[in-house]
Amino acid sequence: MKSVTIALGCSIQLLSLATLIQAFAPQTNNNAIMTTHHYHQQSTQIKQYTTQQRTQQTTTTKLYSLKPAALPLMDSGKALARSGELLIDLTSKLDLYGGGLSAAGANIRNCGDCLAQAGASARMKTATELVIDELREGSDCLREGTDKLTRAVEESEVDGNTVLKDKIGKMIVPMKQASLWLEEVGASILQKESLDVIAGHLISTGEALLLLSMTVEVLDEESEDGKLSAQRMVYASEQMILAGKELKGEKKEKPKGKSWIKG
Repeated sequence: MKSVTIALGCSIQLLSLATLIQAFAPQTNNNAIMTTHHYHQQSTQIKQYTTQQRTQQTTTTKLYSLKPAALPLMDSGKALARSGELLIDLTSKLDLYGGGLSAAGANIRNCGDCLAQAGASARMKTATELVIDELREGSDCLREGTDKLTRAVEESEVDGNTVLKDKIGKMIVPMKQASLWLEEVGASILQKESLDVIAGHLISTGEALLLLSMTVEVLDEESEDGKLSAQRMVYASEQMILAGKELKGEKKEKPKGKSWIKG
């Protein structure tokens, strides 16, 4: 009987010890396991999203690279700025300095500076916003220039110079067209339209500048400044059109035979 009591006491002690061990032993945390699983799942989703974003960003950069148009756009801007300066010099000789025509020349010069800066920024892939800002600023300069030309027409009417009035009046439409097309260039880049659309707007801007140069040339046919101003504007239009063609990826025609030799 005594041995049975001792055995029963030992069993009770062992059960108590087992209970204590179980109480203090580290328990399996199902929440921790679920949290770890959720973390790995979320991490995988983030990696997939990042990869997708990088792919989209790379595609966008390649699709809207404006670098091919950078150099001719910069040359167009420089030539247009010089054309505006020569137009201002012409107004001095016509005794119109400080009037509407002179102010329009300043607007043309400022537009050229904006185009040159846009061309310089177009060489960098990360400067698209700067290109858009400069193009729109250039468009605003030409739009303001049309207002100055309207004022110049009124000034000529007051002076009784109907011939000059008609000549200046013919400058308004092509300058306004150049302003609108230049604004379309910036808007099409912002809206991420195709390169063909952007190039088409550049070419249309160049064609408008060419029409404007014809009106500048006849302002004073005897003045050298007027002729030079028109010549610089013609070159600006040619380079603007070239910028559009370069952006479209059109190949230049190679001269045949010895036609490249100039006299």
